[in-house]
Amino acid sequence: MEQIILREENFSRLKELVKKNSDKEIIFSSNDDDLNLKILEKLKISILLLNLEGRKDFAKQRNSGFNQVMAKLAKKNSITLGINLDELVLSPDKVRIIARLRQNVEICNRNKIQMKFVGQKINRDTYDLKALGLVLKMPTWMTKNL
Repeated sequence: MEQIILREENFSRLKELVKKNSDKEIIFSSNDDDLNLKILEKLKISILLLNLEGRKDFAKQRNSGFNQVMAKLAKKNSITLGINLDELVLSPDKVRIIARLRQNVEICNRNKIQMKFVGQKINRDTYDLKALGLVLKMPTWMTKNL
């Protein structure tokens, strides 16, 4: 199935783009957490791709852009959480990205949400992605479909 990555900040234009590309696997990416929540509630997308770079952590917890409320909505609408492989490999701040990613893996494991690696510039074979998933403490049911 053909994939399309949408990066739109205007919800009404994004709604039109989703309708127009309904026959493709839609991957949505945004830095706005409120827009991500609105997308999870109202639009039919396949993968929500979270950008973990450039976020500012809170005083006592990490800001991974994903929480329990979003997890319940993703489970209800059968939306997969995407991991930006390009960001993970090419970023100079890998430590913080991996820590935020581990937090998202724990939330997805609790709520039985599938995760998937998405990369535009960097492609790895499935064995490398499964090994990376296991290092990030993904359960085996999650790594089977990477």
